[in-house]
Amino acid sequence: MISTKGRYSLRILLDLAEHRNGNFIPMKDVAKRQGISLKYIERLLPALKEGGLIQSLHGKGGGYKLTREPQQYTLWEILMLSEGDLAPVECLREHSEQCTRSGYCKTLPIWQEYYKMTKDYFSGITLADISGNKVEYDYII
Repeated sequence: MISTKGRYSLRILLDLAEHRNGNFIPMKDVAKRQGISLKYIERLLPALKEGGLIQSLHGKGGGYKLTREPQQYTLWEILMLSEGDLAPVECLREHSEQCTRSGYCKTLPIWQEYYKMTKDYFSGITLADISGNKVEYDYII
């Protein structure tokens, strides 16, 4: 399950992509547009910044902006950074110990394929792809 950390991180980056004009965007503006608490957003920003997805400027004219063009951000990258590993089972998590049953586990190939489909799906969608979505309302889950 994708938590609010992943969904809100995606919404923040999408908002920055859709409102970019070369200037830094105050996060209070993003919070207002997205209906997300500024305090909660401030808890998500360090991971996005450390992951190289955004840059910040403090002081007058400060705020946040993307470090790359929207088409260079995949949803997979954003979700992995904000959620951590999205593996469906423990034995597929990065840096997990190899399961003693992996050599004869009948369900392992199912989980591996599910994980691959998820990764391939989210790796094939960029911020640019979804920022172009025309909908009757401006609400993102």
